Amino acid sequence: MLALIAGQGALPAELAARLSDRPLICAMRGSEPDHIEPELTFRLEQLGSFIARLANSGVTEICLAGAVRRPAIEPAEIDAETLPLVPVLQGALAAGDDGALRAIIGIFEQAGMNVRAAHEVAPDLLMAEGIPTKVKPGELDKPDAERGAEVVEAMSRADVGQSCAVRRGQAIAVENLFGTDWMLNALQQRPDGTGGLLFKAPKPGQDRRADLPTIGAQTVELAAKAGLSGIVLEAGGVIVLNQDDVVATCNRLGLFLWLRSA
Repeated sequence: MLALIAGQGALPAELAARLSDRPLICAMRGSEPDHIEPELTFRLEQLGSFIARLANSGVTEICLAGAVRRPAIEPAEIDAETLPLVPVLQGALAAGDDGALRAIIGIFEQAGMNVRAAHEVAPDLLMAEGIPTKVKPGELDKPDAERGAEVVEAMSRADVGQSCAVRRGQAIAVENLFGTDWMLNALQQRPDGTGGLLFKAPKPGQDRRADLPTIGAQTVELAAKAGLSGIVLEAGGVIVLNQDDVVATCNRLGLFLWLRSA
C-alpha cells in the first residue's frame, strides 16, 4: 500500500488523480495540501508513532510530494516513539533542503518502507525533451541556458535553490528559500529591460525522490510578467503540472518552453 505524504501546492492532487489505486493521503500539520483532503495528519513531534500507524495500516511505500514548511519542534509534544529520532530531526531542520529530505527519507527507510519519487509513481508528470511551444528559443537563449545550468550547479554546493533567471549571460535573479514565484515577483521590480529566460533544474546529485523542481501555468504567467522570453527546464528533471495548460499559456503569452537535455 502506498501512502502519499502531501504538502502544499498542486502536485499532490494531480499525482493522486493519476493513480488507479488511491493512496492513503497524509499531511504534516502546518503544511496541509491545497486541493486534496488528508485522511491522516501528524505532528513532526509524533513522527515515530505516525510511522508505526502507517505500518499497522499495511503501508509499505511512501511518496513525498508538495512543499513542506519547517516547523519549530515543541519539546513537550515529543512522544516516546519519536524520542530516538530527535537528533536526526534536529539535524534535518538545520540542513539545506536536500540534506533535510535525505534525513527524513532515511527515517522512513529505517522503518522498512520504500520511498518512491512522484515521477516514479506517475512517470507522465515529466515531459519529453524538445520544444512544444510555437515560439522557439533564439540564438541568445542557448548560451543563457548554459549559463543557467552553471548557476544552478553553483547554487547546489550550498544546497539552496533550483532555478535562476539569466539575461544576456548574466544571472539577474536566483531562487532562495522563498521559492521560484517569489524570485519572479521580485524580478518584476528590476528596471533593466526585458528578455532572458527562467532556468530550472534539479540540483546536481540531489536525491530525486523528493523536492524535484515543479512548474505550472502560474510559473509561465509570472515569467511573462517578469519580462522573460521563455522557460528552460532540464528534460526528465522537472515536473510539469497540467502540461497542456502550461504549453497553451506559453503560446498565449508568446513564451517558449524548452525541455533541454542535461
